Amino acid sequence: MTLAIVYTRASIGMDAPLVTVEAHISNGLPGLTLVGLPEIAVKEARDRVRSALINSGFEYPAKKITINLAPADLPKEGGRYDLAIAIAILASSGQIPTKTIHYFEFIGELALSGYIRYANGAIPAALAALKQKRQLILSLESQHELNLLPDNSVKLTQTLLELCHFLHEKGTLPSNIYPTGAPTAPDYEYNINDIIGQEQGKRALEISASGGHNLLLLGPPGTGKTMLASRLQTLLPSLTPQEALEVAALRSLCHLSNHNQVWPERPFRTPHHSASMVALIGGGSLPKPGEISLAHNGILFLDELPEFSRSVLDALREPLEARQIVISRAKAKVCFPANFQLVAALNPSPTGHYQGENCRSSPAKILRYLSRISGPFLDRFDLSIDIPLLPLGSLSSQKYQSENSELIRARVISARNRQLERSGKLNSQLTARETTKLCQLSPKDALFLESALNKLGLSIRAWHRVLRVAQTLADMQNTPQIDKQHLLEALSYRAMDKLLLHLQKQVS
Repeated sequence: MTLAIVYTRASIGMDAPLVTVEAHISNGLPGLTLVGLPEIAVKEARDRVRSALINSGFEYPAKKITINLAPADLPKEGGRYDLAIAIAILASSGQIPTKTIHYFEFIGELALSGYIRYANGAIPAALAALKQKRQLILSLESQHELNLLPDNSVKLTQTLLELCHFLHEKGTLPSNIYPTGAPTAPDYEYNINDIIGQEQGKRALEISASGGHNLLLLGPPGTGKTMLASRLQTLLPSLTPQEALEVAALRSLCHLSNHNQVWPERPFRTPHHSASMVALIGGGSLPKPGEISLAHNGILFLDELPEFSRSVLDALREPLEARQIVISRAKAKVCFPANFQLVAALNPSPTGHYQGENCRSSPAKILRYLSRISGPFLDRFDLSIDIPLLPLGSLSSQKYQSENSELIRARVISARNRQLERSGKLNSQLTARETTKLCQLSPKDALFLESALNKLGLSIRAWHRVLRVAQTLADMQNTPQIDKQHLLEALSYRAMDKLLLHLQKQVS
């Protein structure tokens, strides 16, 4: 009986810190002792491992077994350590050779039969193991989320017995080898030309996609706000390999499938308005990513915006600026990426209409309804646009042919490339200093913009956001500098500000 050392990985946010499993078998009262800050699910490994070893045909030592999970101050949770514990016991008892196990790391939950089950966080763990020049051994159930990893970086196995044959050099295990090639645009089931009319809304979608701008859709029920929001995904370019790997890693932490069809399609998350703050931004005693992180490199769509809790919406203000979320808990402090594009939709009044014959609410009631959303949160939208009811004859004429998503996507990619060549980032991601430097105005145009914002009662943040939208409009036209027509169009996409100003005047 010897001391055996086996390597595995914990899962703390996007990190996968190394955990060393030390097994020692000695004379004494038979039993298994787990130390190293294991929580309840880890402590239960003693029963799973014992049954898995016996049912796989191995001998379970009738001696005192001590398992140490180092470092001792790192919290351990879940069944991901089962496989490493079983391998450590087999190595310590001399049932498998110890000369090969140091080249591998092991993650997986054991069934009582010896079958190896899925464990979350496979991609961060595989990348961390690769840096240490070791191969990660995982359950075959993880194969669908590993197609973005370097070839041969992971070994896959179904059972403990199959794995031990491999460690005895009497068999082979499949690796994560997938055909590589340039990604192609995803084939969406829907298209922007499905939408009847709403040409101004489609124009706003193109601007939003071109510059990565946050978009607010305002209008009565049934005018196509949700349809427009869902079509934004079809206008965006495919994920780059690095972006796709980040998305897959975040999904892996939440045990979400990463089948091939997910990539290169950008995430589109649509949480219900009853979602809690933890569900939206992430959290837990050992924090897990929320909807804003699962929407990383994609879109977060919030429908029926006033129905969300005000505190939940205000919690999005910092991540929208920082493009990441830092969650601090007693056990851990983790940082998740949250570079998402926010799209929201709302009815302009409790009854759905704010003007015309269908309006059944007073200006005071409408203003009270819209006040559920804080001003600082509304300030985070670069574009807000009114989506009105279609004029009479729009449906019966059936003359609503418009451009399809493929044509618009080509223009979006062209405009994005100009931004990346100029600053290395999209216009929506420019800092205040970069905005001042890159989005320059003539003195006359600067005075015009300042006067317009002053009439609308907008902040300095709005100044920068209007400039970024105007710069995107200039990039879409491939013009070298912002001019007044770009400013006028950018200011026309401030429907929410104009509505609130109009209501306040009526109430006062």
